[in-house]
Amino acid sequence: MRADELCHALGVELGSTDFNIRNIPPVSTLVGCCQGLIAVNKEASTVRLIHFTLQEYPPTHPDPLSRPHSAMAEICLTYLSSQQVKALSTNPSPDTRNTPFLEYCSVYWGVHAKRELPHSAYSLALELLKGHYSEISTKLLLARVQNLYLSDFRPCSPFSGLHCASFFGITEVVAGLIQMGCYDIDGGDFSGFTPLAWAAHNGHKEVVKTLLGWEEVSPDKPGNRGKTPLMHASSSGHVGMVKILLSREEVNPDKPNKRGRTPLSYAASSGHEGVVKILLEREEVNPDKPDGDCRTPLWYAAWSGHEGVVKILLERKEVDPDKPDNDGRTPLSYAAEFRHEGVVKILLEREEVNPDNPDRWGHTPVS
Repeated sequence: MRADELCHALGVELGSTDFNIRNIPPVSTLVGCCQGLIAVNKEASTVRLIHFTLQEYPPTHPDPLSRPHSAMAEICLTYLSSQQVKALSTNPSPDTRNTPFLEYCSVYWGVHAKRELPHSAYSLALELLKGHYSEISTKLLLARVQNLYLSDFRPCSPFSGLHCASFFGITEVVAGLIQMGCYDIDGGDFSGFTPLAWAAHNGHKEVVKTLLGWEEVSPDKPGNRGKTPLMHASSSGHVGMVKILLSREEVNPDKPNKRGRTPLSYAASSGHEGVVKILLEREEVNPDKPDGDCRTPLWYAAWSGHEGVVKILLERKEVDPDKPDNDGRTPLSYAAEFRHEGVVKILLEREEVNPDNPDRWGHTPVS
């Protein structure tokens, strides 16, 4: 944490809706109270423990620091509920210099709450999430999500409190919001992601089970770009989640998105061998299904350099190891370009693979 973040955290009065800046201790007081156990880097203004052995101390001596995640969850939720932070959410270009603890709270409150959730933090979370969730907190949180199209984000986008609780995987809060009837349980956010999609993407099995217990939830509902909960679970490599979703009759294990990519395609490109094996056990799954660019699951596995997935796919007779995409490029072509020597060797063992196959520009794998 930065020094100003930590000082603001220490200035929080639990449960108060008004953050009093007079409670913020100066850095000198912070360092003095810690009795030499922390160091502040003046150039970066970051705080760190003076020695790595201090990191090992708290887990083995829990009494002085009992329930740390519980305390942090309550502090973060109180900060997010303050009038100062709420006033920022309506401003399209807010000045956050006076709220330096905002980013940490937005990104990590749910991480702490998932680990430990006392009743006081549970009540604060329900109060915060039952209304319109802060736009700035949403942006700060989702900026950390890989491969997310934040260009889809618009002011007043419906990233609700239920989406947020599902994102973090806090089952108690998800159940509480549903019982309060605050939101459309199957509603999409700015990318069309439902609460189920977020829970599947992040591997929160208990939240997925909770959501699937409601008839209103569609387990195969696609987002704006056609990505289903099964695709989210497959691309993230959550084997247990994939099994749960495939147990539902409504879920199509080979359903393509708008680009023609299937759950198998996503699992192959990310190198999740366990998910690939599970999907290939289903008769409905075509192991050589091309997307809109004529790129197959084998193409994505070779492009990414996942040797294990390449071997699994090549065991299937339906898979053409030399199928070109719309540019005439084969799996070997991409494996060669990106220096995946193991994949190149595996492909060259197949008689069907032409090692000198040119693409539409006349480039061969060796070139």
